[in-house]
Amino acid sequence: MGKSVAVYYSSSAESGNTARLLASFMRGIKRGKDTTETFAVKDLNISPCTGALHCWFKVPGQCYIQDDMQDLYSSLREAETLILATPVYIPLPGEMQNLLNRLCPLMEPILETRDGRTRAKMHDDVAISRIALVSTSGWWEIGNFDTVVRIACELAENASVPFVGSVLRPHALVMGQQEDKAREILDAAEKAGYQLATTGTMSQDTLAVISQPLTSEEEYRRGFNSNYLRVKGKGH
Repeated sequence: MGKSVAVYYSSSAESGNTARLLASFMRGIKRGKDTTETFAVKDLNISPCTGALHCWFKVPGQCYIQDDMQDLYSSLREAETLILATPVYIPLPGEMQNLLNRLCPLMEPILETRDGRTRAKMHDDVAISRIALVSTSGWWEIGNFDTVVRIACELAENASVPFVGSVLRPHALVMGQQEDKAREILDAAEKAGYQLATTGTMSQDTLAVISQPLTSEEEYRRGFNSNYLRVKGKGH
């Protein structure tokens, strides 16, 4: 039994698409006997990183900025699994980017070159041994996640821990219109969480259920655009 910590941003708190998908995923992890903690970044006061590198060259492992990250660091140090959960913006909500930048104190400034890239590693007192991503998008195609997935992968590679996969839900807005399919997707997210907690991996079949198309690209685009044109028409 390990510990999994999720940090997430969702514009609509617990009712948002990212929050709903993550909640199901975390239920699965808990069912797999991991202890869990979930933190809503929107509710935390997390200042931007100043780039002073105090946490590397003055007091290694300690950030001098006194805000809610100070409480979060202790939970992150105890976590074996770190789950990042975010909607796709351009590419991330600002609060999530602030959090990612503030993870620097968890990493030790002992640099190595691996596969032609400079990498660091977690401090010895940081238990994080794998990173996963949960993400939703308002656009139809799965390719819209590419940049966010790459950011999560880069964080894992820079910290020298495995990136164990992505739980992705494109055109997430449609879930609110198809409750039967929404339940199927949320059940699959719970299954993915259970798989991660018990085996350390998530099956591609399970992830495919979560990412399945719920409508055609043409139909989705037509509906999306008609909503905008209707609102635009009311403004004139």
